[in-house]
Amino acid sequence: MAIDRMGAEDRQPAGPFRTILFPPGRESTRQERSEAPAFFPDLNLDQLVGWIVAKRDEAVLSRFFFSAYRDEETIRYRQHVFADIENEDLLAALVQFREAMRMVRANLDYAKEANSVPHRHLILLRAINHYCDAIERLADRLASNPLQSDGLVGLLEYLSEYVHAAAYREFAAEAQRLHQAFFDITYSMLFRGDRVTVRRYAQEPDYTVTIRERFARFRETPSDAEAAPKPTDDFSLNHIEVGILDFVSRLHPTAFAALRQYIEKHADFVDGTIALFDREVGFYVAFLEFIQPLKAAGVPFCHPDVSISDKAEAVSDAVDLALAAKLVKEKRPIVANSFQIGGDERLIVVSGPNQGGKTTFARMFGQLHFLAALGCPLPAKSARLFLPDRILTHFEREETIVNLRGKLEDELVRLHRSCRALTPDTLIILNEIFNSTSLDDQVFLSTRIIEKIVETDAIGICVTFIDALSTLSKST
Repeated sequence: MAIDRMGAEDRQPAGPFRTILFPPGRESTRQERSEAPAFFPDLNLDQLVGWIVAKRDEAVLSRFFFSAYRDEETIRYRQHVFADIENEDLLAALVQFREAMRMVRANLDYAKEANSVPHRHLILLRAINHYCDAIERLADRLASNPLQSDGLVGLLEYLSEYVHAAAYREFAAEAQRLHQAFFDITYSMLFRGDRVTVRRYAQEPDYTVTIRERFARFRETPSDAEAAPKPTDDFSLNHIEVGILDFVSRLHPTAFAALRQYIEKHADFVDGTIALFDREVGFYVAFLEFIQPLKAAGVPFCHPDVSISDKAEAVSDAVDLALAAKLVKEKRPIVANSFQIGGDERLIVVSGPNQGGKTTFARMFGQLHFLAALGCPLPAKSARLFLPDRILTHFEREETIVNLRGKLEDELVRLHRSCRALTPDTLIILNEIFNSTSLDDQVFLSTRIIEKIVETDAIGICVTFIDALSTLSKST
């Protein structure tokens, strides 16, 4: 579907911005999972999420992709944010912001390891300047783009108020003054054997220029005779450099004392809401960057209509996202599928020969519902989906000696647990169940399971060789 766009005159006050993942007033619904749901391996969602968060603060981002919500307001809030960030300039701005904030965190972590007080304070000053530059750049980029989502409009309002506050302006200006003051510090070093003497710079001539002039006629390529620029300091100092810095701090006590007072005053300078946004926006950025090559290869993406009450579903030209990512990388064709559920229909029964795409269709079905409950764009031309309260899957398992059960018994035990957990709002995916028993028993057991699902009014899909199961009732 196309995201509905609201004009400024239509926008209602949404309350103060707190999080980019939940609309104001819904923050209390946050329930982040630390581990992947049990159905992830069956639907290849474990692979998919692994690829999306790879090399990107994986421990933090994975929690967001493990945690789906059955809340239409939250899903639409996220969909609108995704629609805004699909703007290339905004996406680039957020990538730049996250990289700058990564540098802030890296410097804060490194400062904890620095034993020298002057060294630690200089590292923290650099972190502060990165921080100020990051949020001011982001505020400018947000202001220069047409924002439609409540999430990013709320963020812009928050950042504008934050960076224009007198306390912040004083904080940022002092950081710049200190940075310039330390950039302007000069000193000399004298080396005699294994001894180093550090003293004030006494206006000695720059012999680099003299040497270049003397040897200019021997140079085969043109060279700028100007003095070399000051090297950029990566703040990774060895013990000799730390010792030199301590000597420099004694030569310039006023500057280092001002820095110490500034750092002590602003020990916790990172704003809590901005820090939370930095972590959360990675959810949007990681997903959009992951699907960019798929879009370029022609895979369509849409923002689905979602409902917690209407079980009528219609999906056009959808694909298994994990499989599509592999096929695009291998430059192989992708086959899309469509489906529709309406009226009394609740269970799709898929039958056919091996290697016909039945299991892929079932995985796609489950992936679409889970991604929709995250608020993510779906790999389809259009989609209207029901938001389930839980997803249950039953795929074939290898026998294990741990539980001392045979394959059929183990399958019956697992299905019994699922049947007890079924509610009218559950989504269940059955993939070729009871293949380890005779045809008659398979028909009997599969019929009982489907009758239970139909009785509960849950929705789902059943992949089976028994096509007669499709005619069990008006719900299949």
